Amino acid sequence: MLPIQLTVFFIVIYVLESLAIIVQSSLIVAVLGREWVQDKRVSPVEMILISLGSCRFCLQWSSVLYNFCSYFNPDWVFWYIGIIWEFTNTLSFWLTSLLAIVYCAKISSFTHPIFLWLRWRILRLVPWLLLGSLLTSCVTIIFSAIRNHITVKLMSMEHFPRNNTVIKRLQTVLQNFLISQELVVLTIPFLLFVASTIVLISSLSQHLGQMQHHSTGHGNLSTKAQSTALRSFAVFLIFFTSYFLTILVSAIDSLFEKTSWFWVWEIIIYAVVSIHSTSLMLSNTKLKKVLKVRCWGQRMLEAPGTRPPGQMGVCI
Repeated sequence: MLPIQLTVFFIVIYVLESLAIIVQSSLIVAVLGREWVQDKRVSPVEMILISLGSCRFCLQWSSVLYNFCSYFNPDWVFWYIGIIWEFTNTLSFWLTSLLAIVYCAKISSFTHPIFLWLRWRILRLVPWLLLGSLLTSCVTIIFSAIRNHITVKLMSMEHFPRNNTVIKRLQTVLQNFLISQELVVLTIPFLLFVASTIVLISSLSQHLGQMQHHSTGHGNLSTKAQSTALRSFAVFLIFFTSYFLTILVSAIDSLFEKTSWFWVWEIIIYAVVSIHSTSLMLSNTKLKKVLKVRCWGQRMLEAPGTRPPGQMGVCI
């Protein structure tokens, strides 16, 4: 057991991380949603980012509610909040994999006819793919609801001594079912994400190598942009893989559940989520512009000669 001071410290860190993710998600939805309303149109990537921002906003609130309720009331099962978390977590996996697929279709330089046909189809089917992700997440949650209902019933029967052995066996079966469900439900979108990102990185690396042989003048700027994009997608791959592994380990290993170390584990998980959200924001021109204005806009206004003529100091 950790000292109470360390536990409180970890809880504070977790709350700060949660607030950061909520603010990041709100900013993504507000900025891109406002552009959507004003322009009456939105790109496929921004449509997915809006959906992912909304999903992570709900995911983080459900995480905060579930973690605090279950930690301070360990004898209670807050399965309805847990269902919301599982639903939003599963949906965020599908949305992230969909984002990687769209990036791959949009940016990759492959010219094979099949790939060109897939690019044309995918970019036009994004709204339907978003709906499919939502429906898939709803279907998988049905099994979670059944599992949680059985778990609550078993817990209510534990005070009957004759049934203890049977109840323990059933709880073990449910635990194994939970692990299997997590493996199937999260591994499929994760593998789609990994495959799409690796194909995209391979395409960018190949294109970057070709450009470096002919880099003169404007080619240097293009090479720099390609290198930046390559690093960004490598970061996406690293951090989303880390998130997948931490979620998987937390489902398999019950050592951290409802103990002082539980908060350390939550800090690791949501630190990865926060960094991944920041990477997504920096990969979008509109969101990156807003971040620069919020962070440095006031300094630009105070320091003369730091902005081009005619450019506003604060704009969204």
